[in-house]
Amino acid sequence: MEYEEQRLKHVLFLIIGSGLVTIARAMTLSFLAIKLQQSFGLGPAMIGALLGALVGAIAAPFAGSLSDRVGRKTVLTLTLLSMAFALVGMGLAETVLAFCLAQIVAAVAVAIYEPISRALMSDVCPEHARLKYFSWRYTASNVGWAVGPLIGIAAGAASTTLFLIAGIVYAMFAFALHLLQVPLHRGDVHQAAASAVPVFQSIKATVRDPRLAFFVAGGMLPIAVYGQWSATLAPYLSDNVAGGVEIFAYLVSINGAVVLIGNPFARRFIERAGALDALVIGCVLFLLSEIGFLTSTAFWSLAISMIVFTIGEILVVPSEYMLVDGISSDRNRGSYFGAHSFSTVGNFVGPTLGGVMLGAFGGPGMFLLLAGFAAASAILFAVGTRMPPPKATTQHVRTETADTTSGLQLRGCCTYV
Repeated sequence: MEYEEQRLKHVLFLIIGSGLVTIARAMTLSFLAIKLQQSFGLGPAMIGALLGALVGAIAAPFAGSLSDRVGRKTVLTLTLLSMAFALVGMGLAETVLAFCLAQIVAAVAVAIYEPISRALMSDVCPEHARLKYFSWRYTASNVGWAVGPLIGIAAGAASTTLFLIAGIVYAMFAFALHLLQVPLHRGDVHQAAASAVPVFQSIKATVRDPRLAFFVAGGMLPIAVYGQWSATLAPYLSDNVAGGVEIFAYLVSINGAVVLIGNPFARRFIERAGALDALVIGCVLFLLSEIGFLTSTAFWSLAISMIVFTIGEILVVPSEYMLVDGISSDRNRGSYFGAHSFSTVGNFVGPTLGGVMLGAFGGPGMFLLLAGFAAASAILFAVGTRMPPPKATTQHVRTETADTTSGLQLRGCCTYV
């Protein structure tokens, strides 16, 4: 009983820590363009941001595999410290080059932090409770994104002091994580097996899993829809709807409110319907909301479309995590979550292709493209869940494969009782 209480306390620590570091991240990284403009007299410095994000997407699978070998707490602690130094560097940078280098380190650290922290959550959580705690973590992150920018504006957007404070927050979280004993539920045999697998061998085995390949491709498309939705919706509303800027501000608030209020209900629905069914329904809601945005010209119809959009988001995000968790095991969870983080490329696919379609064909081109992404994502996930595990896993670790396959059905597609 004491051991279970220890695990619960550690899970809550990770959730609260996730919320705090998201606040620190949101109150600083949300204002990078302003920082560059005010401090260096520049407009957008997208080259540094894009390069950092792409390097992060490539680095995350290696970091995930490394965490399987040396331990997730070690990798996560170093990642948080790197983020702390990067934020301090951005705050104190006196040249564009120094700022962009620090921003690249920050982007890589963010890309690594997300999958490793999710994998550590799975390590600590009992299997039947993972969906609940993933949902809580998602809520904490959304609270961070709601509160962080407000703190940034109140304290002075792009203030050097904010970057220094954010760096201290990350350093304190890293120090606290280092001191805590992680109460893993997996056995010593699994730990020994995990440490014996070389990093590149683990990555190779991960890449060979066709299920994960479909999940990465399927995950990239909904992220293209919801990951940077403000970058595509805001310009459309400002140019095509009367009072579009004011309406957009209200839609942002509606999105945040629906996430916070609806997340507990979404979790219960996922428990009953299963992760795959919930994800498919979420993708359908994305599709309907994009058509709603296209056909709406008044505030209330746009607000309804945003509510439908946000419900789709709170169904898709935790369901996707559970599907990836369902095809992974204690030996390779870091590798799987790390590889799956490559789907964050959708954050750049969405605004880029959406902007091109908006400029070339107007709202119909952009919204229909995003609706098509949502439909294609549902298909890819449905196909991925029906793919067999890699043959090498079947030959060398038959028992683990059987557990993983049944885990896909029980954890990813059926219910949590």
